Amino acid sequence: MDLSYLEAIFLGLVQGLTEFLPISSSGHLIVIPWLFDIPSPGLAYDAALHLGTLVAVLIYFRNEFIGMARAIPRALQSPRALITSVPETETDRNARLLWLIALGCIPGAIVGALFESDIDELYHDANHETRAVVIVAIAMILLGVALLVAERIARHRRGLDSLNLKDALIIGVAQSLAALVPGVSRSGATITAGLFRDFKRADAARFSFLLGAPLIAGAGAKSLLDVAGEGLNGREYGLFLVGIVTAAVSGLIAITFLLRFLQSQSTIVFVLYRFLFGLMVLALVVSGVK
Repeated sequence: MDLSYLEAIFLGLVQGLTEFLPISSSGHLIVIPWLFDIPSPGLAYDAALHLGTLVAVLIYFRNEFIGMARAIPRALQSPRALITSVPETETDRNARLLWLIALGCIPGAIVGALFESDIDELYHDANHETRAVVIVAIAMILLGVALLVAERIARHRRGLDSLNLKDALIIGVAQSLAALVPGVSRSGATITAGLFRDFKRADAARFSFLLGAPLIAGAGAKSLLDVAGEGLNGREYGLFLVGIVTAAVSGLIAITFLLRFLQSQSTIVFVLYRFLFGLMVLALVVSGVK
């Protein structure tokens, strides 16, 4: 791993911020190394970034996850009734949310299992670097258009308590599409789907983060297993810790900011950012600057 510690800190900050803001962490982690000639971070650092963002989610939503963990016995008693009925108690609400998150993760898990190696080869192979950044740029713009349309037609009236199975599956499919194409953004796709389902912006973002946690954990676990097979030297341990800490801290800041921001503001600022980012990358490629 040829990353310097300064580059590792920079990439960790980028991962934490862009994982939760609807602007695509995978897209930024493809474009930024290409733009600034930063070397590939390697398996260990990839695992660290996943673990760091997972830590951020677990810290911020610790009460929700504790509540769902305590509700597991209730969730196993009558799953169908919980999913199809309106919860009457806090335990039922947590058990129902647990099932909806689990079911919503199925599309993303299937896509990851079937296409992960192909996605890695297409977007992280040096031979495909220019093609990858062009696809990222186009995806940034197209999801920006979808988010803009969602903002315009959404009624922003539903809260998380009204979430149902259809909502969870639609948002889960959106999450799986984000896994297929870097630049789409997991949070961007799921928030957009939530807005199309008429959820309030902050509630759409909240479910987006909860739904993403299992897949982030799965990706982190797989990366760790890959790392365990190769082993780490002393310097890689240091970079690994830097990645976890910087991604966790910046991720926590991003979650806190976005949920507060969306209480009173729209997502238009992120739409504009996506347009500008995508157009800038395309201009650099076409001009031959990069």
